[in-house]
Amino acid sequence: MSSIAILGAGRVGTSLARAALAAGDDVTVAASGDPARIRLIVEMLAPGARAATAAEAVDGADLVVLAVPMHEFRTVDPAILAGRVVIDLMNQWEPVDGPLPELDAAEDGSSTIVQRHFTGTRLVKTLNQLGYHELEEDARAAGHQRRRALGVAGDDAEAVAVVSAFVDRIGFDPVPVGPLAAGAALQPGGPVFGVFHDAESLAAAVERVAA
Repeated sequence: MSSIAILGAGRVGTSLARAALAAGDDVTVAASGDPARIRLIVEMLAPGARAATAAEAVDGADLVVLAVPMHEFRTVDPAILAGRVVIDLMNQWEPVDGPLPELDAAEDGSSTIVQRHFTGTRLVKTLNQLGYHELEEDARAAGHQRRRALGVAGDDAEAVAVVSAFVDRIGFDPVPVGPLAAGAALQPGGPVFGVFHDAESLAAAVERVAA
């Protein structure tokens, strides 16, 4: 069992909390402000998870997940994430986030911008390629012939391995696709986003982009 801290109590955060709980992990969910504001939401949508402050959730966690709206990622204190293995599952949605020119201009993907903010964090891009409802609908046991694959991008090999183990545990085939900059292929508009791939076809799709 691993300890998972999820920063964000929206649909994505609570869906992932349920998936992690089903995998046997210990889960804490945080949002901005007083955890009492989300306690009922967490109890109803992710029974078994605990509500906490961001600092409390991250303290002692084996893995932290950034599941806040993209335009709010800078509201998270970088100091509490220093040295942590962190999943960036955020995507920019202009109707929600508004125009974010800095991210639009990031040829190496939005995660490279996120990494600059969270200096010292061992950031890994994954889980952003599918809808929140698919976290549970598409989960399959290892070896299932219709098991969906998810790309995993990161500069830290050990962090990628930790995150890949989590992805596998919640029901998907992890496919390392290269450094954090390769996460651009996993974003909206990329060949992986929103498409059901098995491990072989996902690797091939990312390779075609890199060629």
